[in-house]
Amino acid sequence: MLKKVLIANRGEIAVRVIRTCREMGIATVAVYSELDRDALHVRLADEAYALGGQTAAESYLNTDAILDVIERSGADAVHPGYGFFSENTDFARAITSRGVTFIGPPPEAIEVMGDKISSRLAAEAAGVSGVPGRSQTLESADEIVAFGEEVGWPLAIKAAYGGGGRGMKVVNGPDEAAELLESAQREALSYFGRSECYVERYLTWPRHIEMQILADTHGNTLWLGERDCSAQRRHQKLIEESPAANFPDDIRRAMGEAAVKVSRACGYVNAGTVEFLYQDGEFYFLEMNTRLQVEHPVTEYVTGLDLVEWQLRIAAGEELTLTQDTIAHNGHAIEVRINAEDPSGGRFTPSPGAITRFDQPSGPGVRLDAGYAAGDTVSQYYDNLIAKLVVWGDTREKARRRMLRAIEETVIEGVATTLPADVAILTSEDFVNGTHSTKWVEERLDLSALSVSATAGAVTDDERVRRDVTAEVNGRRVNVTLYLPEGSAVAAAASGAPKKAAKRGSQSGAAATGSGSVTVPMQGTIVKVMVSVGDTVEAGTAVVILEAMKMENSVNADKTGTVTDVKVAPGDSVSAGDIVVVIE
Repeated sequence: MLKKVLIANRGEIAVRVIRTCREMGIATVAVYSELDRDALHVRLADEAYALGGQTAAESYLNTDAILDVIERSGADAVHPGYGFFSENTDFARAITSRGVTFIGPPPEAIEVMGDKISSRLAAEAAGVSGVPGRSQTLESADEIVAFGEEVGWPLAIKAAYGGGGRGMKVVNGPDEAAELLESAQREALSYFGRSECYVERYLTWPRHIEMQILADTHGNTLWLGERDCSAQRRHQKLIEESPAANFPDDIRRAMGEAAVKVSRACGYVNAGTVEFLYQDGEFYFLEMNTRLQVEHPVTEYVTGLDLVEWQLRIAAGEELTLTQDTIAHNGHAIEVRINAEDPSGGRFTPSPGAITRFDQPSGPGVRLDAGYAAGDTVSQYYDNLIAKLVVWGDTREKARRRMLRAIEETVIEGVATTLPADVAILTSEDFVNGTHSTKWVEERLDLSALSVSATAGAVTDDERVRRDVTAEVNGRRVNVTLYLPEGSAVAAAASGAPKKAAKRGSQSGAAATGSGSVTVPMQGTIVKVMVSVGDTVEAGTAVVILEAMKMENSVNADKTGTVTDVKVAPGDSVSAGDIVVVIE
């Protein structure tokens, strides 16, 4: 069995892995960025090491820093979680080449399935058809236009090395191709470290159904059942459930068998998920996620299995004790993702900040996997998932009602969350009847009247200052680094440094409609400026593109007029209320 596992991740997935390791008697090592120095996963791990930096590229995507921690800590295995390096072939090889166990598939399997283009080819070779598309990396927008003219619109641009909806853009016509390809490539590079994209047909009303598989090193590959992940916004999942509603048993078996074929075709080992789109009685291979999925708890609830435990056991060389015939399914499970987003009006705007209150639900059949607690800060630099709320019931309707009860018990203040939108989904007739699709939330669910507000947050990371001080511990003189709220008596005493100047162009609240002073609604980084001084713009026209929490957001002109001032450039960091463009 493994002795010490380093979790190369953060947030709720790092906490999830730490908990199972602790139950199995395995020591854990956490890594953290400067912004995560007090994070929950850091507090729970047996050991924790600083990676340095704030952004993902400076910390959790810094291979050399992580390899250094592996050597310093003596970890004999690495769990990548999801996102970051979880589907990165080079990282997996860097781990295994040092004789350290990578808790996931072999690098060769990641190479085939982590690249969505080669995974399409592998699935086709295994006899599993995919969504019609081009199995080559896009070199220019002209290729998108040519494909659209051939097969029709809309199309989907997707990150070749990504997943989870990141780097995915829907192209409705040729005029959008160039701009959306550029945007998709930027998002893919930011989140996955690779900018390559490809294109495929965008189905009109599909359901997103995925199959969980387990495969060991002894030749056993099993499918554990499906999850329906059709309730989405921005092509990212909001609610998942197992089993899928109104899903025929013959399709379920055929899809499970197809998932096994795809897995075996690439020599897959460990836990993985094969994703499909299902429409009009037919299913199409979408991609394979060569890692643990965010929504794995719903499968754990209905099968009674701990998937992280099996990941660890398989990585240690153990053989599966299960067979396809002995896998049992019991009841129904539903998961809602609690993201730091403001769903007001159906916009789902990122809402970073400090969590000032977090009352967690409990009771029969309720599970909360959280990466944060009250007092923690949700940073603009990382994914905005706060927690996953999961419930079980012996029927779908009982699970749905239990989820609504659990959401009522959940109180989060300081940031806006997606919970009000989750309630709207769970109480809608389409969801109750199981007739929704991946496009349903954005195209048919009416969230126009939804209004959510976040209460004032506590001190955030960018309002803390570093202070190097000398202290005595048990009579020994040591130098230590403290991160203190700016303006506090201790911080002032430590250095006497003056408070930092107010942020430029800052004003409270949201943009004043029609004022001409265009402000950003949230903290983030400017990735593109769309206008110049002297340009004439119409109200509603995008003037800058803001990246926050790994998502790109258009900031639009609030009036028609002429641009008289542009206050930002690509790469600039801004805070909520900062003026970026002035229009007269």
